Amino acid sequence: MTKSLSETKSYSETKPFSERLRGIHAATIVPMKPDFSIDEAALAQHIASVTAVPGINGLLVNGHAGENFVLSLAEKQRVVEIAREHCPHECLIVSGVNHESSLEAAREAAVLEEAGADGLLVFPPNSWALGHADACVIEHHERVRDATSAPLMLYGAPVSAGAMAYSPAVLGRLVTDPRFLAIKEGSWEVAAYEENLRLIRALRPDFSVLGSGDEHLLTSYIIGSAGSQVSLAAVVPELVVALWNAAEAGDWTQARAVHEKLYPLSVAVYRDAPGGRATARLKACLKLLGRLPNDVLRPPQPCATADELRTLAAALDIAGYEIRPIGVDAVTGAALGRRASR
Repeated sequence: MTKSLSETKSYSETKPFSERLRGIHAATIVPMKPDFSIDEAALAQHIASVTAVPGINGLLVNGHAGENFVLSLAEKQRVVEIAREHCPHECLIVSGVNHESSLEAAREAAVLEEAGADGLLVFPPNSWALGHADACVIEHHERVRDATSAPLMLYGAPVSAGAMAYSPAVLGRLVTDPRFLAIKEGSWEVAAYEENLRLIRALRPDFSVLGSGDEHLLTSYIIGSAGSQVSLAAVVPELVVALWNAAEAGDWTQARAVHEKLYPLSVAVYRDAPGGRATARLKACLKLLGRLPNDVLRPPQPCATADELRTLAAALDIAGYEIRPIGVDAVTGAALGRRASR
């Protein structure tokens, strides 16, 4: 039965946003049909499956893994509505806000809050990678802030993303705005992560820093983190939760053991050339696991290649997951179907 917005919001009124943000949150994908429209039934199943895993405390929808840069506002709104309808009432739903125009980003934020998002994560426009005036960054965030009443999050872009990665001066100004409560810290470089963590803690000890570089989760947890919003948790949520739980317990031997299972998969999804293929590879993993009917992406991104499928299948096998044969000769080798999830 579809839950009303008032029913789903009741939980958020009894627990602070920052407290609900702690732990593991899955950055979900958006399944597509062969005609490139959103497969709503597959999306609902994906969300229900991920949030059913104990230890998954919330979702990031309309993030980069969710192809937010190629979805219309109406589609992003529908993604939030489906998430609200098909996840547990206590599940925290944060929606990304991503638009080149500050005016449209503000409009998007208001619509997504109304659709049921508990919080909003402001992504830097892709055009900022080429450079920007610091004042533009501040104004963009202020316009989103003023259009909503929802708790807000920052995004720390990878150091490889040019000027999308904020300088210490700009980050410091953003962090001191009391409407912003947390950052998805995705610097994807350990030294930059620690530098930003120390800067933020000095300015706002109450500000939540979520170490969200999927390849460096163990390192982030050792240095310090309130949790993670990561797309790896949309594919192997059990392992990401196990890593977090081990770190929280101070069981670094167990944490390292889980990391060893995760590492090949994180490299295969996020690091292996060519760049910009993470979402394609995430969808391919879910297809290999029998959790998606296909791995279609919006053009111009193609589906995973035979070589990518081979590498991903081997990495999933190391992680301990059973692969479903999919009838592709290039990936029906020894890596497929050998093990059950463990």
